[in-house]
Amino acid sequence: MQALLTDLRAMEMMLDKGMFESGITRIGAEQELALVDEAYQPAPVGPELLDKMNDERATTEIGRFNLEFNCSPCVLSGSALRDVHREIEELMGSATTLAESMGVQPILIGILPTLCAEHLSTDFMVPRPRYFALNDLITAARGGCYELRIKGTDELVSKHDSIMVEALNTSFQLHYQVDPDDFALAYNTAQAVTGAMLAASANSAVLFGKRLWHETRIAIFEQAVDTRGDVPNDRDMLKRVRFGEQWVKSSVLELYKGDIAGFRSLFSPESEEDSLGMVERGQVPKLHALQTHNSTIYRWNRPCYGITDGKPHLRIENRVLPSGPTVVDEIASSALWFGLMKRMPAVYPDLTSRMSFEDARSNFVTAARNGLDCKQRWIDGVAISARDLLLGELIPMAREGLEECGIDRGDIDHYLGVVTNRIETGRNGARWTLDSVAKIHEFGSRAERLASLTAATISRQQSGQPVHEWSLAELNEGGIWQHHYLRVGQYMKTDLYTVREDELIDLAASIMEWKRVRHVPVEDQSHNLVGLLSYRALLRVVSDPSRKQTDEPIAVADIMNRNPVTVTSDTPTLVAIELMRHHGTSCLPVVDDGKLVGIVTEHDYMRIAGQLLEEQLRTGCSEKSIE
Repeated sequence: MQALLTDLRAMEMMLDKGMFESGITRIGAEQELALVDEAYQPAPVGPELLDKMNDERATTEIGRFNLEFNCSPCVLSGSALRDVHREIEELMGSATTLAESMGVQPILIGILPTLCAEHLSTDFMVPRPRYFALNDLITAARGGCYELRIKGTDELVSKHDSIMVEALNTSFQLHYQVDPDDFALAYNTAQAVTGAMLAASANSAVLFGKRLWHETRIAIFEQAVDTRGDVPNDRDMLKRVRFGEQWVKSSVLELYKGDIAGFRSLFSPESEEDSLGMVERGQVPKLHALQTHNSTIYRWNRPCYGITDGKPHLRIENRVLPSGPTVVDEIASSALWFGLMKRMPAVYPDLTSRMSFEDARSNFVTAARNGLDCKQRWIDGVAISARDLLLGELIPMAREGLEECGIDRGDIDHYLGVVTNRIETGRNGARWTLDSVAKIHEFGSRAERLASLTAATISRQQSGQPVHEWSLAELNEGGIWQHHYLRVGQYMKTDLYTVREDELIDLAASIMEWKRVRHVPVEDQSHNLVGLLSYRALLRVVSDPSRKQTDEPIAVADIMNRNPVTVTSDTPTLVAIELMRHHGTSCLPVVDDGKLVGIVTEHDYMRIAGQLLEEQLRTGCSEKSIE
C-alpha cells in the first residue's frame, strides 16, 4: 500500500511537471480467441500452442482453451487500421496452421457456445501462480461460490466454485492514447458512446445453450469478479467490474484515487522502485504498484499508464467489445470508436452538462441486454433508437474524425461501410446467433445445435465475409453426430414436468396424458430427487378393484419408486444403456450433486439408434457391418 500511494504521488508530480507525452495519438488492440477440437468442444491446449508459436505478441489467458494476441502500437494515421487488420490476420493465420497440426482450430466469438460447466474447473486453468492466487483471493473476498443469474429470452442460474467463470468471456480490446490535459473529456466521451458501440458490436448471445443478453459477457464479468461478499441491504459498495459512478471532472487521478479508496491491492508489485525519487531526478518510473493495482480493477473503460521510447503516456482501454465475428468486423468497430474518440470531443466539448451520467450508464446496460434493438438517451436527453443514432450521427461523426487523423480514404470507406451495412441490416454477431438458434431450435439435441453453431461461426469467419453477409447456421454443420451423444448431459431432456410426493396421482396421470410422457420424476422443494412415478405404476392402481370400492385419493408417495436407478450428466451413454438393460427400466433420472437436472428414456436411445442406422446407410455400409 505504501508503494501504491507513493506511485500515485509520483504520477501527480509527473502531471504537474508536464512529463507526459502529448500531441500524438497512438492506438493498439488485444485479440482474444478460443480453441476448439474436432468435436467443436473447448480444447485446453493454449499453453502448448503458445510454445509452438514462439511469438512475443501471443500470450495466455486464464483458461487453457484461450489465447491472446497483443498487436503492435501504431500512430492513428494513414494505413493504421489496415495495418492492425493485417497483423491480426497474420497472427490468426499462424495460430490456425499450428493448431491444425494439433487437431484444433481457433474461433473468434464473445462466448464459445459449447463451453459447459465442466470446463470451468481449475483443471482447465492455465498453470500460472498469478491465476491460482487470483482465484484464491477473489473467492475468499466474495465468501464462497460464484453464482450467475442472467435473464434474457431464457433464464440462467448457475453456480461454480472458481474464478474460471471469467474464462467464459473472449474480448477484443482497444487502446487509445490521449494527452493528459484532454484526458477528462476523452474519457467521458468513451463512456458516452459505450452503449452505442456495444449495440453495434454485440456477439455473445448464448451461454450454456440459453439465449440471454445480446452481450452476455457484461453480466458474466460483473458477477464473476464481484468481491463485495454479503452486502447489508442499506449499504452501497463498488464492484471491481463496473461502468463507473460519475463523469471525470479534470484528471486521470480522479479514477486512480477512487479505485485505491474503494479497493485494496490483491497483489504486491513484482519489483520495487523509488518512483517519487525517480521523478524528482527527472527519470521515468514504471509505477509497478499502481499498474499492478489497476490490473485488478476492471472498469469497462479503463485508464492506463505506459511508456513508449522512454516517454510516459496515458491511454484509455476499451474493454467492452467482444471477440469476432470476423477480423474485418472488429476493425470496422475499431474505426467507429477511434473516429468518435477523435471527433466527438470537438463536437460536444460541453458533454457532461448536456448528458446525464446515469443516462450513459443506463445506455450501456440497455445495449448489453438488447443490442441493436435498444433505445439510447442521447445529448439533451433525446430518446433515439441505437440504429438511428449510429446511422444518423455517430458513423458520420466517426468519418470526420478518421479524416482528421489522415486515415486513408479507401480504408475509411471500407470499414465504416461494413459498420453501416451491419446497422442497416440489423445483423451483428448476436442477431446472427439468435436467428440461427431460432432456425435449428426444434431439431437435434442441445449438443448438436451448439456444435453446429460453433462450426458455422468458424466456417463463415474463414470466408472473410462480414457478419451481415452470413447465411444462418444449419444443424448438420456440427460434424460427426456421434460426438454429441457421448455423455448423458449432451442430450438429456431438461425441461421437466415433475410432482411432489404429497400430491395426487391424478395430477401425475394428467401430466402424463397432456405431455405424452410415461415417467414423472418426484422431487422436493429443493429439487432433490425423491422418487419416480411410472405409467405402469398408475395402471396398477387404476386396475385395482379395491380403489373402486373406496374411491380414496392416493398420494404420489404411496406408489412411487423411492429408489430409482439414476445417472449423472457425465455418465457415458454406453454405461447408461447398460444400466437400463440390467435393471429393466425404460427411464433414467439424471442427478448431479443430489439435484434433479434431467431425464433420459429409451425413446432417446431409439432416436440415437435411428440416426446411426441412417448415417450408416447413407455412407454405404453393408448390412453385416450395421449389425
